[in-house]
Amino acid sequence: MYSRLPIIQAPMAGAQDARMAIAVCEAGGLGSLPCAMLSLEQARAQIGAIRAATSAPFNVNFFTHVSPQPDPDALARWRDLLSTFYGEFGLDAAEQAPSPQRKPFDEDFCALVEDMRPPVVSFHFGLPSDELLRRVRGVGAKILGSATSVAEALWLERRGVDAIIAQGREAGGHRGMFLTEDVEAQSGLFALLPQVVAAVKVPVIAAGGVANGRGVAAAFALGAVAVQIGTAFLMTPQALISDIHRAALRAARDDATRVTNLFSGRPARGLVNRLIEMLGPLNPAAPAFPQASAALAPLRAAAEARGSGDFSPLWAGEAAGLAREMDAGALTETIWREALACAGGLDAGMRQAEAQAK
Repeated sequence: MYSRLPIIQAPMAGAQDARMAIAVCEAGGLGSLPCAMLSLEQARAQIGAIRAATSAPFNVNFFTHVSPQPDPDALARWRDLLSTFYGEFGLDAAEQAPSPQRKPFDEDFCALVEDMRPPVVSFHFGLPSDELLRRVRGVGAKILGSATSVAEALWLERRGVDAIIAQGREAGGHRGMFLTEDVEAQSGLFALLPQVVAAVKVPVIAAGGVANGRGVAAAFALGAVAVQIGTAFLMTPQALISDIHRAALRAARDDATRVTNLFSGRPARGLVNRLIEMLGPLNPAAPAFPQASAALAPLRAAAEARGSGDFSPLWAGEAAGLAREMDAGALTETIWREALACAGGLDAGMRQAEAQAK
């Protein structure tokens, strides 16, 4: 689609940097750089590192959420709910700890795009304003947007995106939803993908639960022109996740994840840990995205210092158990070879079934 192989490495904020994108690009896929948790200077440096290491196309990703107004009462209620856990670690619930920023696409990021001119720009949680979108399009970048429903896909098409990423409920990390907050409304990829393909005229990329060649072949059978893969890349050496997160992924089963708002304030799929078990996956007390993470930061640090992921966001999709420990570039090539072999086998199997039916 935009790369030699129709495999896009999902941008995973906080879990990767330019090194993963470079490895995927060099293998023929479309590597992605998430910028929502980077400063302007960091984003510029990371994009520069990609350009210096590869001549292949790459994707730069941004969030488009609306930053909420501070709500001291909501934050106080959230800290109060966490107070028992603070007591366990001897922490003061009143102390504010720094937490990673999640910055939406704005004038400054747009100026960076105009200066650095990435070949592909993708957005999560909708799209920026028409004016910012016009400026991104003006640099010649292909624009991708994530949709979790047919309605969102049609909205993105009307705004002029070049391709739509259909994100099924199986996907790890944050839901891309922006027209609804009802997480139960999100369909699985096998139900969502063919309906989006039928509804829009632009190319559709499949995302959610795809971790090997079988998943890629299935997505193409349902009308996708490419796949976006995230969780499968978390076990590569290029991923920046902790040893605790890696150990949890190694032990993951098909039923090991839940969609939760506890870690950021916005629904995201991750591996079940103590915090999710104690407070429930979706808790109305969690402050609006991204404010929930600040109160959890000291708990996460204290627990991880003891070797525990009880309070860490262990993002992962439902196919986490299929993740393999291998280089990101090698994984990209392996998945594509598997997909080609699977497609050939599927064709032979269908012909055999047709012959038997006669």
